[in-house]
Amino acid sequence: MLELLGQPDTYVSLATLTAMEVVLGIDNIVFISILTAKLPAAQQPLARNLGLSLALGMRLALLFAISWVMGLTAPLFTVMGNEISGRDLILLGGGLFLVAKATHEVYSKLEAADDEKKKSGSGAADFGLILAQILLLDIVFSLDSVITAVGMARHVFVMVIAMIIAVGVMLVFARRVGDFVNRHPSMKILALSFLLLIGVMLVAEGMGQHIGKGYIYFAMAFSLGIELLNMRLRRKAAPVVLHNSPRSTGEPA
Repeated sequence: MLELLGQPDTYVSLATLTAMEVVLGIDNIVFISILTAKLPAAQQPLARNLGLSLALGMRLALLFAISWVMGLTAPLFTVMGNEISGRDLILLGGGLFLVAKATHEVYSKLEAADDEKKKSGSGAADFGLILAQILLLDIVFSLDSVITAVGMARHVFVMVIAMIIAVGVMLVFARRVGDFVNRHPSMKILALSFLLLIGVMLVAEGMGQHIGKGYIYFAMAFSLGIELLNMRLRRKAAPVVLHNSPRSTGEPA
């Protein structure tokens, strides 16, 4: 290991992999931010931190079980000429869940009545349900993250350090990203559209149709840039208001 620390290639690999892990983690931050916004304000920081900690734990667990992870790429059966592996099934299930969840969230923001509040009265039940959803998507995002890491780096300790740094960066910025998304309803709809796009990409990957992530992230960055310009232009106009947003419920932003 000491020899590796003296090699410039080690640091190049670490920097590149860390940057990639941060980019892949953006999906996770957006998903966690949208889910935790349903919780009482006092519980949101705990849910965000737990969600990202679970994501790190899942990534490290899969990384140390790398032989099992790579075994998931072995074909299990064939459908219409396409070989389906364990990884494909996980990506397919996760993608379908993400598409369904994003679609439901868009509906609840645009069509659902304001009185559709949680009637359970118990914050603990809501907290557990949301944490379970975060954990489910963490499995899908972690699998994708680990497979990417294995393809970019040769040494496990470099992958571990990169993942820890990436999650640390996400912990620092998760609250700011979440507050920004929840403060601007149109941005929340755009974020949900991103999750819908990622869900479709995961379904396509699960069906054996590879889509370059560069195209997906370029489309997301372009749409985000356009929305930021629109926000500047309409700053003096009437604000966009959605169901359950702070402006529509009278709650402080």
